[in-house]
Amino acid sequence: MHVLKLFDLTGKTAIITGGGRGLGAQIAEGFAEAGANIVLCSRKVEACQKVANQLEKLGVKTLALACDISDPDDVNRVVEETIKEFGSIDILVNNSGATWGAPVAEMPFDAWQKVINVNVTGTFLMSQAVGRVMIEQNTGKIINIASVAGLGGTDPRVMDTIGYNTSKGAVITFTKDLAVKWGPYNINVNAIAPGFFPTKMSKVLIENGKNPILESTPLRRFGTENDLKGAAVFLASEASSFITGDVLIVDGGTHA
Repeated sequence: MHVLKLFDLTGKTAIITGGGRGLGAQIAEGFAEAGANIVLCSRKVEACQKVANQLEKLGVKTLALACDISDPDDVNRVVEETIKEFGSIDILVNNSGATWGAPVAEMPFDAWQKVINVNVTGTFLMSQAVGRVMIEQNTGKIINIASVAGLGGTDPRVMDTIGYNTSKGAVITFTKDLAVKWGPYNINVNAIAPGFFPTKMSKVLIENGKNPILESTPLRRFGTENDLKGAAVFLASEASSFITGDVLIVDGGTHA
């Protein structure tokens, strides 16, 4: 197969949670540019619809849906409507996320629960519901958006986010275990661990810790609106067909 064909997503259907802004919107754009039909879902369906309208200009079909990924009924409805509209689900990107900054001793319990419910339980529920379809198809690609914060401890002056860090570490382990469980069904399960990208969620963190973050990043910059697209398309395409249970770190070298 020609190398460019390996990255072609024409005719594929991808669900991207949290696709109405930030990294999710960037990934959605990359998939659409590669030819995939896109389903965007989040609590704010208006934001998803806005992105969907832009993607349709690329010649692909889109669907924007409201969804609380920590609610099994919402998750199942997204899967059902996707199948009804497109007939299959080839790619799932678990991107929706929540965070909360506070010293560990002061972390509110309800804030901890919210972060874990969205980042861990939501990833499980979406993977489970979409996975049932992929198992029947005997093919599929699942990409979980983790974080460099899930690779180890972080300086509290930069990230005092115990719930978020814990959740992203859980996503990494979930990715590896699910890859083993579902490999026999020809389902690839991988994760991307982004470094610091300016988004609505990371805005305050980057403003407060800009200098130490850049000093610890060999490339001396933050991620841009193009830096995640290639990694995501790679893991969603045939180019990565023999890769599963892995974590692709996209952080400008911070982890090095």
